[in-house]
Amino acid sequence: MVRLFQYYYWLFLLACFFVLKSHPGFSQASVSSSDSQQVMVVKIRDIIDPRMSRYVQLAFDEADEKEIDIIIIDMDTYGGVVTDADEIRTLILEYEKPVWVFINKDAASAGALISIACDSIYMAPGASIGAATVVMGAGEAAPDKYQSYMRSIMRSTAEANGRDPKIAEAMVDENIEIDTITKAGEVITFSTSEAIKFGFCEAAVRSIEDILERNQIEDYEITIFELGNTEKIIALFINPFISGILILVIIGGIYFELQTPGVGFPLLASFVALLLYLTPYYLNGLAANWEIIAFFSGITLIALEIFVIPGFGIAGIGGIILTIGSLILMMLNNDLFDFTFVKMDQAIQAIAATLAGLLGSIIIMFIGGVRITNTSFFKKISLQTVQSREEGYTSNFKKDSFVGKEGTTYTVLRPSGKILIDDELYDAYTRGDYIGRGEKIIVVSDEGTSLRVKLIENK
Repeated sequence: MVRLFQYYYWLFLLACFFVLKSHPGFSQASVSSSDSQQVMVVKIRDIIDPRMSRYVQLAFDEADEKEIDIIIIDMDTYGGVVTDADEIRTLILEYEKPVWVFINKDAASAGALISIACDSIYMAPGASIGAATVVMGAGEAAPDKYQSYMRSIMRSTAEANGRDPKIAEAMVDENIEIDTITKAGEVITFSTSEAIKFGFCEAAVRSIEDILERNQIEDYEITIFELGNTEKIIALFINPFISGILILVIIGGIYFELQTPGVGFPLLASFVALLLYLTPYYLNGLAANWEIIAFFSGITLIALEIFVIPGFGIAGIGGIILTIGSLILMMLNNDLFDFTFVKMDQAIQAIAATLAGLLGSIIIMFIGGVRITNTSFFKKISLQTVQSREEGYTSNFKKDSFVGKEGTTYTVLRPSGKILIDDELYDAYTRGDYIGRGEKIIVVSDEGTSLRVKLIENK
């Protein structure tokens, strides 16, 4: 009896399930979320450079994580660096899901290359695409090796997406002549209607929603990609003005640590500023490995000049050149001293920011240093009392005076080291002169724990 009751019970539940499943409301509720198309909009509204390349890469990574169905690039750019545009182009071509582009104003030069790499091109009325001739930082046409490279990738990209490769190539090369489309001496720039006519645009639309409606996508969710807080902070520190301030802190921190060794805070501030300077430029592809190596090599040479090598010569000058030069180069998108695509205003900004940081640190060293030592905070962490001779204090622990005694250097004095007097070793130092080992010296002062000596000139 119990088993029969269980049998009818499960049969009743099964019948209820099929009845509910056949109800329209139930079906819609159960599948609405799975049928909704996930669309991500990625805005390219600035020049194409390493920062833009990183931005697009982060967008595509997030699209993978969120299982986005369609990526739509919202395009308005006059172009930029060819190598960075090629990275974005490759990323689009290798992406497995649909990537469409909406040109709402301009897709010139590198922007045209990125657009042609997309699966579908849509343009707003009055928009344009083309003019992909490679230009240098000053605006003149780049050498033929760059034009040849651009022609090649424009042609191969068009072929990959079933567009006319010769037209794509003519967007770069003014010498290509195509009947009814272009004549020699002009590169192709298509308006919206022309792009539709010659297969470089699917349709004229006014919005992202128009694109989705045209593709019969009614149930969708649009996500506009934005950089996270961390990436926004990284982008902030790439600003030349901020970079100049960081350079000031780096140099100023090292200086004050040398002035007050053992405090630690200035050195910590310098280290943090260095990290904030290097990390953003490195992550955005501006600071190359060799530039970072050059920077630390410069710092090492300066340290050797100060603490090891006597005087100030080639090592010190070379260290300053390497340090300052690498700080400037990190801000510029150069390819191992190739400044073809570096604009003059960008170079001026980088040089000005670096020199401003250096000048600011010098001002702080000579003016701000005195004020800092008079602050209440500095007085708490430093010894303020003075034990003067007038009060009976002395640092001379020697019973007999050594002034006038002669001896020889036991080690090199640069400027401090060991000397030998009457077969006894003593600490000694010079007024800044370099004295080699085995030289004859005479003591000129014996106050303190070390003897001050000078070289006995051979007559």
